[in-house]
Amino acid sequence: SDAGTPLLSDPGMHLVAEAARAGIEVVAVPGPSALTAALSIAGLPTDRFVCEGFLPAKRAARRERLALLAGEPRSQVYYEAPHRIAAALTDLADSHGAERPAALARELTKKFETVYRGTLGELAAQAASDAALARGEIVLVVGGAPESAAVQAADAVQVLELLLRELPPSQAARLAAQITGASRRELYERALAVKGNPPRV
Repeated sequence: SDAGTPLLSDPGMHLVAEAARAGIEVVAVPGPSALTAALSIAGLPTDRFVCEGFLPAKRAARRERLALLAGEPRSQVYYEAPHRIAAALTDLADSHGAERPAALARELTKKFETVYRGTLGELAAQAASDAALARGEIVLVVGGAPESAAVQAADAVQVLELLLRELPPSQAARLAAQITGASRRELYERALAVKGNPPRV
């Protein structure tokens, strides 16, 4: 590990696996991780959360993954590289909604620790204009989907999957969007993923 608590979204997991296979005892050293540190100060619900680690680096794959997570009712934790944080925030605002609350923590427990709180839309705008936001190690905590949105997303996916049994992806996505009110673009990306043909961007 190069920083923080090892083995959470960290290549050190391979070392631990090899050590265990070799019969070497591996023990945990108690201490805060970036995940728990960010959650503790985000000001967002922490009773239920999911850690998604790093999002895919390529935009098409990232947007596809986020489309699947948009209806997740639990708080979501992401790690992100500084050079991708602006694009990731823009994609999150598009998929989850610009008004979704979020907190971005950078350089936790270090001299220049900073926490930015606001909506995904506000954070995306700030990332585009504030170079300091994209420096150091970043953990992003995003509030979960409201219950109604989570139900809508689940319903939309169910409708889409039924339509895909009889229709091509573009037509199935268009009809599912009309029936449920969900995003046609997100449903189309989901349809292509189901068919094994992710969109090209």
